[in-house]
Amino acid sequence: MADDVLSRDDVESLLKALDNGPVPTATPITKSEPKKQGSNVRVLAYDFKRPERVGKEQMRALQSLHDGFARNVGASLSAVLRSIVETRLISVDQLIYSEFVYSLETPTCFHLLKPKPLDGNWVLDISPTLLYPIIDRMLGGAVGPESSLKRPLSDIELRLVSRITSVFLRELQVAWSSVLELTIEVERVESNPQLVQVIPPNEVVVMVSFELSIGNIRGMANLCIPYHTIERVESMLTSDSWVGYASARANFESKEKRISRLDGSLADVIVTLARSTIKTADVLDLEVGDIISTETDISQPLEVEIADRVKFHASAGSFKGRKAIQIEKILSAPKE
Repeated sequence: MADDVLSRDDVESLLKALDNGPVPTATPITKSEPKKQGSNVRVLAYDFKRPERVGKEQMRALQSLHDGFARNVGASLSAVLRSIVETRLISVDQLIYSEFVYSLETPTCFHLLKPKPLDGNWVLDISPTLLYPIIDRMLGGAVGPESSLKRPLSDIELRLVSRITSVFLRELQVAWSSVLELTIEVERVESNPQLVQVIPPNEVVVMVSFELSIGNIRGMANLCIPYHTIERVESMLTSDSWVGYASARANFESKEKRISRLDGSLADVIVTLARSTIKTADVLDLEVGDIISTETDISQPLEVEIADRVKFHASAGSFKGRKAIQIEKILSAPKE
């Protein structure tokens, strides 16, 4: 390669640099050796101020649980407001309590919840941007952007909002029933979340965010679950034990409910004495006292049908002067 030719300006600049001091030599650039395969180390940033105390498996379980909760809340609110309400799960995140509080609007509708038998409190925050149109709708008005105000709720408005809150709590109890039977109550309602010190500011919480849409109005609802409140049931939130625990519990409860519902119901009981074939003309000529002979032996058991299914074998007899049957055998259900 030919040597580079310096121009007159380059020479003058070098002379000026010599007058000011030694010219720094350029550091030679060497080719970096190719990295060996498998030597790449993945470095993950870890913030000790925000420890991730809830595992990924538990977070996935919480997301799946509250995804179904969001769908049920939308259907229930649509029935209450007689208007289509769409509810969508936005995110399930871990953060510290101070970050959750400072992310909320002021004023807001800050519900302090008591989830028995768990220790501590949960928080349900519903944006006023969403609540004022809902109140107008409950009072017979239309849902529009002009319904949104920036002020704390009055006592009358809080009574109306309690109907909406009760829907949230009812569906939340149903969603958590697969993990733990909860009784969730509202302890108090505040408009300024920074005045409510539920837990220390640096405590880890799980924030579940929902977006609700009513017509052209959109608003957020946030559920804050401090980690220490669910720490003792954390093992139930793993995918394997959660599904197994939920299915076993649901089967027992559904069985008890079916028994309680069927306990007082009436059922037709049909006893078949015998089966035979007879001509229509003979049936028309039958009179009281006539005897019909069959091929069934008297020692054979009688078939007892309930709901068109043969459930028992019995023998004929009498009890207190009335015709009766005595159950001799319980038949097992036929295999599919």
